[in-house]
Amino acid sequence: MSHQSDLIATDIDAYLKQHEHKQLLRFITCGSVDDGKSTLIGRLLFDSKMLYEDELSKIESDSVTQGSAGGKFDPALATDGLKEEREQGITIDVAYRYFSTAKRKFIIADTPGHEQYTRNMATGASTADLAVILIDARHGVLTQTRRHSFIVSLLGIRHVVVAVNKMDLVDFSEERFEEICRDYRAFAARLDLPDLHFIPISALNGDNVVDESPSTPWYTGSTLMNFLESVYIGSDRNLRDFRMPVQYVNRPNLDFRGFCGTIASGIIRTGEPVTILPSQQTSKIKSIETFAGPIDEAYAPLAVTLTLEDEIDASRGDMIVRSGNIPRSSDSINAMVVWMNQDPMLPGKTYLFKHTTQTLPGSIETLNYKIDVNTLHRSPTPQLALNEIGRVSVSLNHPIHFDAYRRNHNTGSFIIIDRLTNATVGAGMILDGTTDPKHTAIWDDETSEATGSDDGSVPNVGSEEREARFGQKPATILLTGLTGSGKSTVASACERKLFDSGRAVAVIDGERVRAGLSRDLGFSAKDRSENLRRSAFLAQTLNDAGILCIAAFVAPNESVRQKAASVVGNDRFLVVHVATPLETCRERDTKGQYAQADAGKLQDFPGVTAPYEVPDAADLVINPAEDSLDDCVSAILELLREKEFIR
Repeated sequence: MSHQSDLIATDIDAYLKQHEHKQLLRFITCGSVDDGKSTLIGRLLFDSKMLYEDELSKIESDSVTQGSAGGKFDPALATDGLKEEREQGITIDVAYRYFSTAKRKFIIADTPGHEQYTRNMATGASTADLAVILIDARHGVLTQTRRHSFIVSLLGIRHVVVAVNKMDLVDFSEERFEEICRDYRAFAARLDLPDLHFIPISALNGDNVVDESPSTPWYTGSTLMNFLESVYIGSDRNLRDFRMPVQYVNRPNLDFRGFCGTIASGIIRTGEPVTILPSQQTSKIKSIETFAGPIDEAYAPLAVTLTLEDEIDASRGDMIVRSGNIPRSSDSINAMVVWMNQDPMLPGKTYLFKHTTQTLPGSIETLNYKIDVNTLHRSPTPQLALNEIGRVSVSLNHPIHFDAYRRNHNTGSFIIIDRLTNATVGAGMILDGTTDPKHTAIWDDETSEATGSDDGSVPNVGSEEREARFGQKPATILLTGLTGSGKSTVASACERKLFDSGRAVAVIDGERVRAGLSRDLGFSAKDRSENLRRSAFLAQTLNDAGILCIAAFVAPNESVRQKAASVVGNDRFLVVHVATPLETCRERDTKGQYAQADAGKLQDFPGVTAPYEVPDAADLVINPAEDSLDDCVSAILELLREKEFIR
């Protein structure tokens, strides 16, 4: 139901036009079981007067027999529509609700909290701009809270509201609210959640949902509804990279030939040069046709028909892009996959992969690992079962044109279809970097475990003795980031802090290793892999001696980082992503390497002429451009304490 407006009675055309041009916000609610997701949505609709009278009457009557509020009005029944949901008081399937206010239109996806419905939650989150993660004030941050937060981060949702619910059951305690906020921030430091907010609420009673609550005078932020109406999402859309997959060729007569499709990202104008993929033919935009007539400029996600100045052959599955800004093309990709079928995913089995407007056969060539979404632990596995998430290498029958998912959701995602049943069995998010099945690195020929002494005898000094002597457990902390991100500076400051506190610590810096141990290596992807391989064995030796090791390397490839972890030992290998923005790295570049890479003089330079793969699940993310050096060091030391490497 729409909001109340005087225009409805006076000028319905003006009202409809006003409503048509409102910005749309899609958001999901998620959290642990019984945290109050459905109750929150129901209260949001009720307090905003967005429920029809007959619907409200039915909810009031059902509250007596099926509600969980002791016979009182139960807002959760507004979304829990399935019989099983009302009987058990849980959410099973994704429930969508549509409403609007004077400022915005909204689509809410009420997603389930149970682990067995992870695929449902991922489906609801795939199109969301914002996530509302509920936490029961009595229980705090739980395992399922972490799981949903990881999925929200994985699917690239930038805006997150942590709604601390049921504050009325903890007497609206400010101390309890702040405690939960601290716990969640400590966990979220390992995830990619750039815009994070906290709001204390009581969904059942409506505190801070639509109206401010007199019970929280210590809270000075906005209500949930006010935040949803005002959060800025305009910069989330990729308007830089023009991509339009061709869906249909419109040829009504001999004088017209147009390429129809929905713009996936970017902006295009008449007269601009474009390239058709995969043929690489170039032309210029002659006209942009729409249902309402020709326009001079179009942007995502408009559905348009483009005509070109030249006669060029293109068909469904091809892609029109702006010349000079071309996506990557490959028949081998790395991706994170959410498996959605009862039958497990089997590497080597042929599936259909639907990417933009094309569907082509392919297979999962390698299942690198699966992620325990409750602990973020990575472990090897022969297959992915229902609701499991893993990193895979995909081999397709012919190349596709794609961007990394974090850069472009539309061209960086795909679905997997079973060829026999035609059922959607998985959803994938493409990562930076490609796989090359013909390339075999030295990693694959070397053992990843320590070999002990020549005669197999136990070393004279045991690890327990070293831990007792140094008062620490050995670990390797890999600081990975772009050139100029500040890795070496952070590593040196961290070493000084640990050394001053009496720790046995050493730094392995990428540039110093190249000056000696890896002096014979260049900067190709293969040489970078070999450089990190040698350094990983050096770190392993230092750890075996009981020493904490801080390694500062660009290490742009995720699979190579994983191999380094296997050499050192996954249980004592931590990844810290130094997420300094590319622009800041350029400003800090005293050697002029970025300028040389821009000019084409430096090949395989991560961030410019070669990709840099952001760690899938870094143990910590720091940003020296925003945080002080002391804050970055403190965060690393806190990570070591949390993992119990130091006391």
